[in-house]
Amino acid sequence: MLKNILFLIMLVAAPSLFAQRYAYVDSKYILENMDEYKDAQTELDAMSKKWQETVEAKMAELDRMRRAFEAEKILLTLALKKERELDLKTKETEIRTYQKDKFGVNGELFKKRKELIQPLQDDIFNAIKELAKERSYAMILDKGVNSNILFSDPKYDKSDVILKKLGYSGSDK
Repeated sequence: MLKNILFLIMLVAAPSLFAQRYAYVDSKYILENMDEYKDAQTELDAMSKKWQETVEAKMAELDRMRRAFEAEKILLTLALKKERELDLKTKETEIRTYQKDKFGVNGELFKKRKELIQPLQDDIFNAIKELAKERSYAMILDKGVNSNILFSDPKYDKSDVILKKLGYSGSDK
């Protein structure tokens, strides 16, 4: 009896399960085919490079200060040793603070990336929502960065459709 009830439930529920439509996109691929993303990435890379060069220069100065201190250490009075050690610690703290301000979780690079990339991601998301509504997709997955999709049939990839909605043509796939 229980088997018959389960069988009937499966017969009733199965068509609705199979009626769902699914697709996926590759957001990384979409972004890489958008000129605005390429421009934003170039700007971010230039900022990052400039700041990294500044960090390296500050680290080189700290290294010079350390070597000079080590060379003069035996000749210095206790007060001068403490002063130089304090200078070294202050310089280290300055470098760490600079790195955090530029590259940290809420640093300038993060904020600039959000400012430049977030609008593009919003455009992609809106195009995906529109596609889902137009074609009655129950779900659209992202095969892009940090995906758990192990295999996907290319016929369900709608990345180029999204690019066209955004006014671009795919070229890398």
